[in-house]
Amino acid sequence: MEPTISRATDVPADAGTVWSWVTDLPRMGELSPENIGGRWLDEPGLGARFRGRNRNGDLQWWTRVRVVAFEERHRFAFDVRTPIGSRVSRWEYVLTPTADGCRVTENWYRIGSWVVRKFMGPRVTGRADRPGYNVRSIEHTLAAIKARAEAQAAAA
Repeated sequence: MEPTISRATDVPADAGTVWSWVTDLPRMGELSPENIGGRWLDEPGLGARFRGRNRNGDLQWWTRVRVVAFEERHRFAFDVRTPIGSRVSRWEYVLTPTADGCRVTENWYRIGSWVVRKFMGPRVTGRADRPGYNVRSIEHTLAAIKARAEAQAAAA
């Protein structure tokens, strides 16, 4: 399955450090413009569940999430469902070591029914153009990861 949207950036931090950031659900809101955190419902790992929390202005919603890839220091992917169980999307972080740190690739896969995309999603999230928004969201998240890595490198 090819991602609907894919963006990448090189960061001056090793894959283990970045892995700890993208799997730290309660602090994900520090990196994402829409996600305000989450909490693990199971021990982190393949098949684990977590609940994600999101916000757009005054609108807030939560999602059911299940981890579909958990390759420590390399790949973290999860499927998102609505509170009633409808499939919405898959998000994925791929970490590839480089000479100066790692390359972080964030992928978004649009899955789920057209009813969710056309009606439920815009009503719940306030975003009629989900793909357009997610391009900006991914770029924001990657820039925040890079800024955190650069700040950490400068402090060392």
